[in-house]
Formats: sequence, C-alpha cells, structure tokens
Amino acid sequence: MAVQKDNTEKYMREAIKQAKKAAAIGEVPIGCVIVRDGTILARGYNRRNIEGSTLAHAEIIAIKKASKKLQDWRLEDCELYVTLEPCPMCAGAIVQARIPKVVIGAMNPKAGCAGSILDLLQEKRFNHQVDKVIGVLQEQCSQMMQDFFRELRRQKKTQKEQS
Repeated sequence: MAVQKDNTEKYMREAIKQAKKAAAIGEVPIGCVIVRDGTILARGYNRRNIEGSTLAHAEIIAIKKASKKLQDWRLEDCELYVTLEPCPMCAGAIVQARIPKVVIGAMNPKAGCAGSILDLLQEKRFNHQVDKVIGVLQEQCSQMMQDFFRELRRQKKTQKEQS
C-alpha cells in the first residue's frame, strides 16, 4: 500500500485538526483519521474527560466510526493517522481491527506501544502485524503536546497562587 508523502502529510494535517478540537475542549490534543482509498472514513479526537471514559481515545473513537461506516470490525484496507504514538489499549485495538498501516506524528516515551515502551503493532506472536511510519509532521505534533501541558502547568500554578 504505497502512499505518497504529500498525501501522508495531508492526512496527518487532518489528524492535527482533530487534535486541536480536543485541545479546544481542554482534552489532551490527540487526533486521528482513518483513510481508505484516498478518502477519510472516520475522524476522532481525545474525549476522555468530556465522556468520563477511559476508552474515549482518538483512535478508539475513529475505529468505532470507521467500523460502523463499513459495517465491519475488520479495517483491513485502511490506514490510521494519529498525532501521538498509540497507548497499549489503542495499539491493541489497531491490531484487532486488522489495520495494515499506522502513520504516527510524535512518539510517546511515557506510554507509547508502537516502539517507545513496547511495540504491540509488530509483535510477531500476534496473528496480525502493522506497518508503521513514524515522525510525519513530528515537530507540529510534539509542539502541540508541549504547548498544551505547558499551559496546563501554568493554570495549575496560577490556581495554587490564588488559593
């Protein structure tokens, strides 16, 4: 499944738009899109706090939407674009959905399971492995996370000083 660099960046920009939606509602800015045959099938962004659910990660939301749209849990001819390396839950869902390719913006050394801590996407003992492309628009994806957490720390400091 060959993807031109232009399209790869184009779809990552769409994932970044989703991440910005998460940031706008106070969620950790992680966004995801699922593409099939050059068309975006599904979009998702972090909504854990809003939904009060551990499961409301960008990738899980996008996978659910894509599966519903295709009326199939298998997403065998899709590509997933995500701004931050998937966590264990999301990496597992990607493998279970049989998604053949994941494009990652920034790696996550604290919780990433596409190579940082573990590599669940390419675990040979599973019945499905996932090709991955790492570092697409990495600086933008990383900067978005850094800005979000810097602002969060600033807000907490201000609240502490006011109390």
